[in-house]
Amino acid sequence: MTIEPGWPVAFALAALLVLALGAHRVGGYGLDRSVLVAAIRALVQLTLIALVIRAVVENLWWSAGLVAVMFGTAVLTTSRRVEAPGAWIWAAVATGAGAFPVLAIVLLSGAVPAEGIALIPIAGIIVGNAMTAHTLSGRRTFAALREEDTQYQASLSLGLLPSQAIGEIIHRRSPEALLPGLDQVRTTGLVTLPGAFIGVMLGGGSPVQAATVQVLVLFGIMAAQAITVVVAERLIAARRLLPTDLRASLVD
Repeated sequence: MTIEPGWPVAFALAALLVLALGAHRVGGYGLDRSVLVAAIRALVQLTLIALVIRAVVENLWWSAGLVAVMFGTAVLTTSRRVEAPGAWIWAAVATGAGAFPVLAIVLLSGAVPAEGIALIPIAGIIVGNAMTAHTLSGRRTFAALREEDTQYQASLSLGLLPSQAIGEIIHRRSPEALLPGLDQVRTTGLVTLPGAFIGVMLGGGSPVQAATVQVLVLFGIMAAQAITVVVAERLIAARRLLPTDLRASLVD
């Protein structure tokens, strides 16, 4: 079974976009323009990436280059989303620490063949989920640091080092970034049938093959997100990965 571009898909996309815009208008969230821009960008970007993948998928090195571009885009996106574009290098360290060991394991073990057609989608899923975990972690912990500045100052007055004082505030918040991913793993097959599973099924694979791919992806997501959040927490505590305002306020 395959889904081909055509009028039925065009109608479905238009109807879904209208539905999303209607929900935002009823909710009064003020994100109508953002939804429209996101939809247009998705159409353009996916069309272009489909053409790029078609051109590079037969060459492993070109495929690896595309993965590098995907990773760079993820880093820039998450560093802007947590309002720390100046700390993008540390966002790259945290995101890469989560994503690349997972990709190394699935490739070196032979679980995923070292071919562009396999590398590109798996890397996209793992990098994307590491990016999401970094964004959730950063937004939650940075908000906590802003809200609890008096606790930070009090901890310093008691003799704690800055890294310890920061850790006292952010450590209990960091796990919140992992909850959506854990819920996804817990409910897979009961509530959701994620993209990798559906993709294999639509591509003609058996249910067993689809389940195998999805379990591999889910385990990879759990590992990538956990490592990303742990490393991000350490970098935040070390005052490396911080927005400009917090870099100025979290002083000795």
